[in-house]
Amino acid sequence: MAKRQERHQAIRTIVRENVIRTQQELADQLKKQGFECTQATISRDIADLGLVKSRTGRYALPEEIRLRRLVSDLVVEVHAASNLVIIKATVGGAAGVCAALDEAKLPGVLGTVAGDDTILLVADTPDSARSVEQAILMFKG
Repeated sequence: MAKRQERHQAIRTIVRENVIRTQQELADQLKKQGFECTQATISRDIADLGLVKSRTGRYALPEEIRLRRLVSDLVVEVHAASNLVIIKATVGGAAGVCAALDEAKLPGVLGTVAGDDTILLVADTPDSARSVEQAILMFKG
């Protein structure tokens, strides 16, 4: 079970950090990280993780697609300061965006707190805060 969980975490990282369009590309990336997988295992992992093909043809995590949609619809501005990120949303929109951020489990995020139109995100380092800020700005479009 531990090997499967490690592989799933590796797949999450690979899909977040690379453009993966085919199962073979995913298998190649996993192999570079020491995971030897059959096509059937890759196919099962894709189903288990709920990976979907985005409009651009690349694999994406379902929680990130939801986050991208909510950020583009509801986020007004984003500011990183030290290891904190302040996210301003439309009135009543912060809770939904905050829940999507928590579900996405972005690297370096320790936790979030939402008000009506503001989210406080605490990152583990100032660099992580800037990375999260950039990711949210990228999702915003």
